[in-house]
Amino acid sequence: MRFVALFVLAALLPAAPPEKKPVSEQYTKYEYRIPMRDGTKLFTAVYIPKDAAPAKPYPILFTRTPYAVRPYGADQYRETLGPSEFAQQKGYIFVYQDVRGRFASEGVFEQVRPYIPNKSASQFDEASDTSDSISWILKNVAHHNGNVGMWGISYPGFYASMGLLDAHPALKAVSPQAPVGDWFIGDDWRHNGAFYLAHAVRWFYMNSREGANDPKVPRSNPEYESPDGYNLFLQMGTLEEINERLLKNKVSYWKDLMDHSTYDAFWKARDVRPHLVNVKPAVLTVGGWFDAEDLFGTLETYKRNERQSPSGVNLLVMGPWSHGQWASGKGDRLGDVNFHQPTGPYYREHIELPFFEKYLRGDAKAVTAEAQVFETGTNQWRTFDAWPPKQATERTFHLGHDGRLAANPPSRGGYVEYLSDPARPVPFVPYIANTMTVEHMLDDQRFAAARPDVLVFETDPLEEDLTLAGPLEATLHISSTATDSDFVVKLIDVYPNDYPNPEPNPKNLKMGGYQQLVRGEPFRAKFRKSFEKPEALVPGQIEQIAYTLPDVFHTFRRGHRLMVQVQSSWFPLVDRNPQKFMDIPKAKRTDFVKATQRVYVGPVAGSSLKVRVLSARPEAMLR
Repeated sequence: MRFVALFVLAALLPAAPPEKKPVSEQYTKYEYRIPMRDGTKLFTAVYIPKDAAPAKPYPILFTRTPYAVRPYGADQYRETLGPSEFAQQKGYIFVYQDVRGRFASEGVFEQVRPYIPNKSASQFDEASDTSDSISWILKNVAHHNGNVGMWGISYPGFYASMGLLDAHPALKAVSPQAPVGDWFIGDDWRHNGAFYLAHAVRWFYMNSREGANDPKVPRSNPEYESPDGYNLFLQMGTLEEINERLLKNKVSYWKDLMDHSTYDAFWKARDVRPHLVNVKPAVLTVGGWFDAEDLFGTLETYKRNERQSPSGVNLLVMGPWSHGQWASGKGDRLGDVNFHQPTGPYYREHIELPFFEKYLRGDAKAVTAEAQVFETGTNQWRTFDAWPPKQATERTFHLGHDGRLAANPPSRGGYVEYLSDPARPVPFVPYIANTMTVEHMLDDQRFAAARPDVLVFETDPLEEDLTLAGPLEATLHISSTATDSDFVVKLIDVYPNDYPNPEPNPKNLKMGGYQQLVRGEPFRAKFRKSFEKPEALVPGQIEQIAYTLPDVFHTFRRGHRLMVQVQSSWFPLVDRNPQKFMDIPKAKRTDFVKATQRVYVGPVAGSSLKVRVLSARPEAMLR
């Protein structure tokens, strides 16, 4: 595949933001209860531009949410409309809907309600609710041009994806942004079978506790006993105790998570990916390289749609963002890392708005590229006609003796080992936090590298820039004294010792030797052969654990090093593995055991990380 273009610097500078006026000055609000095919009525708020008329019709932008379309009341207006300030200023008919069973809508809510192929006339799912709603809107809302677009971030992104299935003919353009794709394999609650504890507790408290479906009750974080989540969750001990203490056994979906701890029919029915076949609307999938919640769903939605809808318009945007960060704010930095440009306004004005303008208003001047992706490390937007770029070549980094990471495998075999102790798990951040942080996706890893239960492998300083573009494939050959364990693989950019500190520097950061996390992903060993049928490790027996980490687009600059860290805990981001083959939600405190982990290196059955290199002369960089 050929490289298309580099954006010039001048193009990256966004125009001044549009003049901000109260929504009530620009739009008139209406509220409806739209009947679905089974008679259930869904609460829907519609905002129509005040100058809309038969001679000046507007396209419709529609979003569906489980998080409430507040404020309620025809004379109560949202502070902002649409996916961006630029869309609000341009003018659309904006439609917001509470999904079935949430807040002001009737019916029974179901988490990631499964899609029903070949539905009967009386059956419903989120796809049919979307289509039924669009049909009603087109008949009952005045002054539209007949074209509908959808967008949504995170859970609303899931509903945007569902709108693609059995799509209404008027639905011309859909933008799933950080959409939920599969809640067992890689989004939100589980990554390769490992349970994302700190995130799950906070989310379920905010959205599923008693009263959380009352429009009058604002969303709120859990009232933790301590800001120190590491000690808080560690002292609580087990998942059962954490549920009792923090969720009071009052979140029904928590029980579903615990009861379905393998990739069974419950989860497979909720996997959106198999149904993205022959999609008709144009699709713009959007995500962030540092999205801790739904990076998997974003990349998988684009890739599946690309493979299963080959004749459709399927576009991808990936920026240097945390979850949803592209929707507001500057997007010029995250944590300690500076991207040196306002990526958020640029995306909203020059990528997202032109997409909807092209497919909903027929703007022939709007330019949309297949893949518009931000290259971290060099901090620049680049465009390609596919993702990953086809010209990227596969290279393998081999884990070696004495902490070496090299292009050639070690000449002799052997292993390195560490003791994994569930009573002293490796923290996921070097600071105090009681929930999943957005910054941990690129935090400094020096705190972890100093621990004896973290293996560290690194290259020599690079002689030239090295750009990685696409997924990472980890292959570990391991043995354990336990019957189950987790293995976390992290790819890290090690800055040179003379790397300058930022100016100004209010946090007194020391950037020399900074170990920036580029990608990290856990894997629960019992799922190494099958997510459906877990299998115990045999103590002392060498096993292969091979899995794919989500894509990166990052340049390791000349003088930097590549580092790989391997560990068996990442707490409390990931729940503790008892290191005993069992149904972990039922684990008691007495089930947790220490384990000696061996990672094997060598010319045969060694451990490695396969990458995709997008560079002029990769052979000059990998020694």
